Amino acid sequence: MRKRDLIILFAALAVAIAVAIGIFRGSALETGSWGLSFRQEGAAPIGNAGVDQLKQYDAAYIGDTSEKVLYLTFDAGYENGCTEQILGTLKKHDVKAAFFLVGNYIEKNADLVRRMAEEGHTVANHTMHHYDMSKLSDKAAFSKELTDLEALYKETTGLDMPKYYRPPQGIYSEENLQMAKEMGYRTVFWSLAYVDWNNDSQPTAEQAFSKLLPRTHDGAVVLLHSTSKTNAEILDQLLTKWEEMGYRFGTLEELFGA
Repeated sequence: MRKRDLIILFAALAVAIAVAIGIFRGSALETGSWGLSFRQEGAAPIGNAGVDQLKQYDAAYIGDTSEKVLYLTFDAGYENGCTEQILGTLKKHDVKAAFFLVGNYIEKNADLVRRMAEEGHTVANHTMHHYDMSKLSDKAAFSKELTDLEALYKETTGLDMPKYYRPPQGIYSEENLQMAKEMGYRTVFWSLAYVDWNNDSQPTAEQAFSKLLPRTHDGAVVLLHSTSKTNAEILDQLLTKWEEMGYRFGTLEELFGA
């Protein structure tokens, strides 16, 4: 083989290897905090992991983007006096939501937790202690954070906790997602949220609507914090606006086709 042909061959091999490495790296999930990029009003955002990437770990951040359905979820690390109003509004609109709870919440608010379950909401796993789970590389330690909460929920309600998990602060790793999958869990991220968690700087109703409504999109998994007084105050009007936009509300079972 001539020298020129050898050079061409090695160049082709180098390109092939580079492409293969790029594809491999593109499919890998790096440790990080869940984030979104909104490109167009009313359109689904791009997550920092793709739908197909997450699907291999039984994880999702968005539903069917061809259907006018929203999946309403709440995170609750503690009770701030807002949940009764939120539950009342959900009941008024006949909307079933998912509440991701931590151990402290269940221990101190057993009646509210039982009410969530009795009224048909999904009570799901936000871990026992709200740690950065990406730092728990030991499978036993990771599992204990989820199973301890399962046991507490069972003790409180007499029910088995549904196998849905949301990483605290949205911080995840590929290893975490795999461990959750092996435990039978489905990991739930989100495609619509806003800064509602800071109780020292709560948004006005107008600010909340200006963030949420333009970004509402088909198949959205909505994350709200039940600690937010603004959310409790606007929820009736927010659900009404979404209903007027033609949306219905689905469950996590529907999101994952269960």
